[in-house]
Amino acid sequence: MLFNSIEFALFLPVVFFLYWFVVNRSLKAQNFLLLAASYFFYGWWDWRFLGLIVFSSFVDYFVGILMSREDRPLRRKLWLWVSISVNIGFLGFFKYYNFFAESFSEAFTLLGSPIETSRLSIILPVGISFYTFQTLSYSIDVYRRKLEPTRDILSFFAFVSFFPQLVAGPIERATNLLPQFYSKRSFDYSKATDGLRQILWGLIKKVVIADNCAPLVNQIFENADSTSGSNLLLGALLFSFQIYGDFSGYSDIAIGTSRLFGFNLMKNFSYPYFSRDIAEFWRRWHISLSTWFRDYVYIPLGGSKGKQWMRIRNVFIIFLVSGFWHGANWTFLVWGFLNALYFLPIFIRGNNRTHLDVVAQGKWLPTIKETFQMLVTFGLTLIAWIFFRASSVTEAFIYIKGMANWSLLSIPDITHNRHLFWIGFMLLVFLIFEWLGRDKEYAIETLLKKWPVPVRYAFYLCLTMIIVLFGAKNQEFIYFQF
Repeated sequence: MLFNSIEFALFLPVVFFLYWFVVNRSLKAQNFLLLAASYFFYGWWDWRFLGLIVFSSFVDYFVGILMSREDRPLRRKLWLWVSISVNIGFLGFFKYYNFFAESFSEAFTLLGSPIETSRLSIILPVGISFYTFQTLSYSIDVYRRKLEPTRDILSFFAFVSFFPQLVAGPIERATNLLPQFYSKRSFDYSKATDGLRQILWGLIKKVVIADNCAPLVNQIFENADSTSGSNLLLGALLFSFQIYGDFSGYSDIAIGTSRLFGFNLMKNFSYPYFSRDIAEFWRRWHISLSTWFRDYVYIPLGGSKGKQWMRIRNVFIIFLVSGFWHGANWTFLVWGFLNALYFLPIFIRGNNRTHLDVVAQGKWLPTIKETFQMLVTFGLTLIAWIFFRASSVTEAFIYIKGMANWSLLSIPDITHNRHLFWIGFMLLVFLIFEWLGRDKEYAIETLLKKWPVPVRYAFYLCLTMIIVLFGAKNQEFIYFQF
């Protein structure tokens, strides 16, 4: 079920009403309703993969209990590896089997010994990368004794399948989200209205910004070998905003929906395109994934400790694994490698934690230096996005080569110029709102709060009408494929 669909527009009010007005007196009933609603939400896409979530939940629930009963380190580690093997095994089979089989065959072909490998028609379960990492965080934290294993199976299953963030995050930690299922929740009007505002802004990002950029992006990338450099630059630019609007829009809707039910999810995006270097960008982009890899991969490898070559190795591992997490394609590995190269000079100089504050804090405009830093960082990110979007590494290089000529200075020639004009206008207005709200949880969190109530609601109505009039209908979220 898509957040930007009629089905969800009907589903959400029904669940909200039952949650607060029918089963509100019983915490277990509320958790059961959320579990049932989450399974219905996920099963709407393909009910066959519900068994995968249920099995994964059972494994990690019982692994947590078994680890709590065991004091012997070797036995505890054994149970942890059961959890890791099951979760990564499922993820590896559904997401990476064909990639490894084809790469294995190609490697032997290059060596002069061609072999045949079978390719399976595997459907990738939506959200498997997200809920797999979420359950793994529980098992690892229990193993590290950072979290007491739960014996409340209903709360645990609801935590794993919580529908607002089930399909595309944020990737929640058990230490943050799971305890919220144990506590009595009462309706908070201000929290609910804040959630609705964030949902509204998320829909603007998704259906107005991302989905209107998508047709032009597709057109340009599909004809990359026969179009001008300026068109290619435009395509890369629009894709940068498409993927930001699409993914951060999903996160906003997920966080806002969770607030309607009394839950607080972690912030997943923090205005990444206003970053002054790549290190700051990665502190602001897909925060839940970046911090997951930091805590469960980077630090266990040694983090920033040890000899210089070990620290550099750890940086490359974390970026390559992050790239590979996104998909079974060499393009994602190159994307991760490229970001590692961007990050490395900053890391070696020890400047990777220089920009921890909000850019131009307390000011209307950035300085010339800050503007230059943001443009350079965005430009580097834009080049990397080309590899992320391209269907192969070869196509990505063709795309970049096509930009590197004098036609880059020409006027873009787009079939639907009027559509491009409206996209440009909407992007400009969108960026102004994002800039004004860059120190907030989301751009319109406190906008117009001091204004008269009629003005505020007229503004919300205006945003709603923009979504209805200019929003593309039922377009899937990009990160569903990951």
